[in-house]
Amino acid sequence: MPWIQLKINTQAEHAEQLGDMLSANGAQAVTFVDAKDTPMYEPKPGEVMLWPDTEVVGLYDAEYDMSRVVSQLEKSKLLGKGFVHKLDQLEDKDWEREWMDNFHPIQFGRRLWICPSWREVPDPDAVNVMLDPGLAFGTGTHPTTSLCLKWLDSLDMEGASVVDFGCGSGILGIAALKLGAASVVGIDIDPQALLASKDNASRNGVEGKISVFLPKDQPVLQADFVLANILAGPLRELRGVITQYCSKGGKLVLSGILATQAEEINALYSEDFVMEPIAIEGDWARVSGVKK
Repeated sequence: MPWIQLKINTQAEHAEQLGDMLSANGAQAVTFVDAKDTPMYEPKPGEVMLWPDTEVVGLYDAEYDMSRVVSQLEKSKLLGKGFVHKLDQLEDKDWEREWMDNFHPIQFGRRLWICPSWREVPDPDAVNVMLDPGLAFGTGTHPTTSLCLKWLDSLDMEGASVVDFGCGSGILGIAALKLGAASVVGIDIDPQALLASKDNASRNGVEGKISVFLPKDQPVLQADFVLANILAGPLRELRGVITQYCSKGGKLVLSGILATQAEEINALYSEDFVMEPIAIEGDWARVSGVKK
């Protein structure tokens, strides 16, 4: 069926309230999009993460009376009469199929390819990770994941133990296994991520080498490599937990960090790690180091 999108820009502190208003006025779905088109990461339980300038998007049936919706919103103190908005007609199409058609194999570094599970691999002799992200974060298309994959490709992973903190789709841990790691422990707050990681591990024939846990069940261990592609906030708050997972002489990689936050995170982890040069891709950064 065809749809109409109502888009309104607002400040972060008003976004959730505005989203509730759109829902109350007939929106079938409401999403929050950064004004700079940055994807949203999985927040902590009960936490709503919004950007300083947020576009709130309401999705409506094309038959819905949008003039009535706009008229109702104009009565609110938050928006007022004549508020700036945009209405977009969405054609009737299979959006999931369109996304699948536009997700292509991508090469990271010298050896590693991430390939959608529904496409043929371009180089059968390469290290190919077959991926179906499902509802979990992590396809390799975002710079945060790309930076970590390139880092993994540059290293000798043979026989290594790995902790993938915030495993999402399992893309980083599975890539590590395909690059020679012996075992991976994946940890995520989202049960859907654990399911996606298990499914993708099975798809890649490494299901016997990966174990996944919710934070409340996470094991006590130390690993040769610790991967944490999450957000700067959790990287600050969970520094002790993440640091403990890394064995002496082990390697750490952190991402999900804006370039403007990289120096702060680098300095924070330098207490326990000999830090490597910060890597930047677009607005995003990768921080890495070796445990002292």
